[in-house]
Amino acid sequence: MRIAHGVQNVNYRRALNIEDLRQLARRRLPRVAYEFLDGGTEDDVTLRENRAAFGRFRFQPRVLVDVSKRSQKVTLWDQNFNLPFGIAPTGAAGLYCFEADIALARAAAAAGVPFVLSTASFVPLERVLREAGGTQWFQLYMSKDRALAERLVTRARDAGFEALVVTTDIPVAAAREYNRRNNFEVPFRLNLANMVDGALHPGWLLNVFLRTLLDSGVPRFQNLDVNVGGRIISKSLTEFRTRRDALNWSDIRWLREIWPRRLLVKGILTVEDAQCAADSGADGIFVSNHGGRQLDGAPSPLEVLPQIVNAMGQRLAIMVDGGFRRGSDIVKALALGADMVFLGRAPLYGAAAGGEEGVLHALNLLRSEVDRVMALIGCPTVDGLGPEYLRLETGRSPHARDAAERADAAFWDGF
Repeated sequence: MRIAHGVQNVNYRRALNIEDLRQLARRRLPRVAYEFLDGGTEDDVTLRENRAAFGRFRFQPRVLVDVSKRSQKVTLWDQNFNLPFGIAPTGAAGLYCFEADIALARAAAAAGVPFVLSTASFVPLERVLREAGGTQWFQLYMSKDRALAERLVTRARDAGFEALVVTTDIPVAAAREYNRRNNFEVPFRLNLANMVDGALHPGWLLNVFLRTLLDSGVPRFQNLDVNVGGRIISKSLTEFRTRRDALNWSDIRWLREIWPRRLLVKGILTVEDAQCAADSGADGIFVSNHGGRQLDGAPSPLEVLPQIVNAMGQRLAIMVDGGFRRGSDIVKALALGADMVFLGRAPLYGAAAGGEEGVLHALNLLRSEVDRVMALIGCPTVDGLGPEYLRLETGRSPHARDAAERADAAFWDGF
């Protein structure tokens, strides 16, 4: 079996679900890497809520429906995909397997789904697109310095990325306290504690960190390199955060002018911002709270998705990410009106567990789960999914049943 990126380890094949892959990743990664992957921000309220939101929905299955010819194929704009989910942008993915960005993109191409490359990747964007192929979009962390932003956007355009995904929910850095405790930063630096932890995880130390070090030097965000007078200067993400708190919708309109392909705005949690995205020329949005990693106390994407779909579904393509771990989660979001679901941590658990083949295993687990759920609820195609397959559980006591029913009716108003 070919393992192009990441070391072959057959244990990932024993994983029956994404949680199994998560536990494999936890055992194989040093704490500094695992906590960066798995953590949220501050008290992890939003991180937990992203998962809890799925539990408030129950399926309403239909029986004696012919589901013998099930299909998960979806069409987004004028392009067909094999599955209704893709791989979300994840920064510093190279901490989890060697050249993880290429591994993720190749697995996505093999599965027939889109892959979104993060600005904060350890592999130059041109190499990822050239060596992996498939449908690739580029995620932009935008600086208020338009000259700096335009250089990066031009690189993505010239390389051939099919869409630009602008992340908007990062005016300032989040309070990820585990990073401070672990002295985590990029370019990656080893201190005594990290060196000891790395030594206790020799597979990661040899096959990820040292392999990267020998191949391309200290792990760093290579898409942030800037050519100044013929000299390449490697900038940190901190430098790219310059005046990010001054960004506004005029910057999206400016991007619309210089970017000739699909433009998506990521980090939308309100109808009002979805409307602003459409008015600024966006083709689509990501309903997202950054995986619970920015504002602790933000609503879960699933909570606000129905209202945004109801208001904007005819004007924008609507993606959603945040907390997806099961095929049933994906089906619920599609039934609520999402055009496609994107996953960040789940494929990275696969990358940490088994490299490129581990990522593909994660995608196949989710594919199998989506297929089974669609059969069990009596819906053979993704296009046929709708809110009639769901009911909202309020979790209220019997004494509050009338109020619960009113809340349920208000929630579904407009569908």
